[in-house]
Amino acid sequence: MDLLADVLSVGGVRGTLGARIEGAEPWAVNWTDVRGAAFYAVTAGSVWLDVPGHDLVHLLAGDVVLLPTGAGHTISSEPHTRAPQCDAVAVERARLAGDVVQLGHGEVQTHLLGASYTHDPAVSTQVLAQLPDIVHLRAESGANCLSDSIRLLTRELAYPQLATSVVLDRMVDILLIQFLRVWLAHRPEDAKDTWLGVLEDPLLTAALTKLHTAPARPWTTELLAAELGVSRATLTRRFVGTTGKAPGAYLTQWRMDLAARRLRDSHDTLDAIARSVGYTTPYAFSRAFTRSRGQSPGRYRVTARAEAEQQTDTYSTA
Repeated sequence: MDLLADVLSVGGVRGTLGARIEGAEPWAVNWTDVRGAAFYAVTAGSVWLDVPGHDLVHLLAGDVVLLPTGAGHTISSEPHTRAPQCDAVAVERARLAGDVVQLGHGEVQTHLLGASYTHDPAVSTQVLAQLPDIVHLRAESGANCLSDSIRLLTRELAYPQLATSVVLDRMVDILLIQFLRVWLAHRPEDAKDTWLGVLEDPLLTAALTKLHTAPARPWTTELLAAELGVSRATLTRRFVGTTGKAPGAYLTQWRMDLAARRLRDSHDTLDAIARSVGYTTPYAFSRAFTRSRGQSPGRYRVTARAEAEQQTDTYSTA
């Protein structure tokens, strides 16, 4: 099993909003209300990125930067340039028409692509949300291998058509996977304290593969450790050190993610869903789900479907 593929396929990108941006010096804009995560790809010129609490980042042509936690930030032609708040109405108007967002006046020197996105709200096991606030890939470190995906994404934004919202989500899925590949290849030490650190530890890779392959199996930490040929203490220590959770807590979270998606997206009975994630009775599952998600499975099914329909209506008109 490809663990990263399994987690990303369950957590899937949705709700991508993007814009092509042109900057004529001097220019600057402040984004305080970032919806989900965000990224920028600079195709010409240069950009200064200012995220409060972090050092300024100078982005050059070919660079890509990811803001996994959706931190508020300023982008500008020069550092410490006074930045007005983003005109969300103007950006939305440009996005719907496939137009370019113009910043500044005069001769355009900078071209970049900006986008924000969210992950499936039913899924709490998120790989990218655990990354640093700023993940910067320079062109010379391999970011230029993302250029084909960026070009396709830019074209889709320039010529929105039927099902553009779906196309954008899938393109961002691909772009993020490519981004992670390059980042892991060049900065593996930065991934140690994130979920991705699992991939650098053969023991944890084997452990999570077992849990993801058979989530309904009646696992205990002792059973998992025995199958891996290590002590319970060793497995727990390594698990907590990388994922921040004990094996049992991680498995419960993953089971609830799988169950939440089936509650929202299928008409399967509560009994069928319960058994698929390792609970022998609907009552036991309902109690665990309510403790995890703050509402019963039945109530979650109603509210999650209503929210999904509302999102679908919003993006189908975009």
